[in-house]
Amino acid sequence: MSKEFSSLDEPLREFIAEQAMFFVATAPSEGGRINLSPKGYQDTFAVLDEHTVAYLDLFGSGAETIAHLRDNGRITIMFCSFTRNSRILRLFGTGRVVRPDDAEFPDLAAHFGDQHPGTRAAIVVDVQRIADACGYAVPYYDLVDERPVLDKAHAKATDEKWASSVERNRHSIDGLPALDRDHPPPPKTEGAEVPKR
Repeated sequence: MSKEFSSLDEPLREFIAEQAMFFVATAPSEGGRINLSPKGYQDTFAVLDEHTVAYLDLFGSGAETIAHLRDNGRITIMFCSFTRNSRILRLFGTGRVVRPDDAEFPDLAAHFGDQHPGTRAAIVVDVQRIADACGYAVPYYDLVDERPVLDKAHAKATDEKWASSVERNRHSIDGLPALDRDHPPPPKTEGAEVPKR
């Protein structure tokens, strides 16, 4: 039986903290493709208050979420339990992009765990609807470990690679604007070491 919640209370925050991954869904205003992305690294998601969450957006193969947020701001985040206690939790809201060179970014970064070498931005979401569902058909899975591949690849990236990544992420697959040309490379991680996982 589904239930709607008025805020992100302590039990919901505990459920969110227990999940090893989450999913992000966005769509353009007109036509185009709906985007659905799985996100890993538990320390990249934070509940900021009863109606605000944020996550670290890492460089990847595309910038659909950023493009869609620039277009209309709509975003849904989904958490899904794969343990014996089945549950799906969806956070519906309006998101915005905070770049690493924005004045707000250092305060946001303090809410997350280890710094990731490929941090592209922080996505901040004003949550307007919080609802869960049973998840009875979701299979059981056991978590083996977090996959360190993305952090390792980012730790080795050169300045030229970052410039190429920004250029490749300037538009969505539907041609919507995503990253600006002056988007900064990820903040330097101390000693350029990958967090131990």
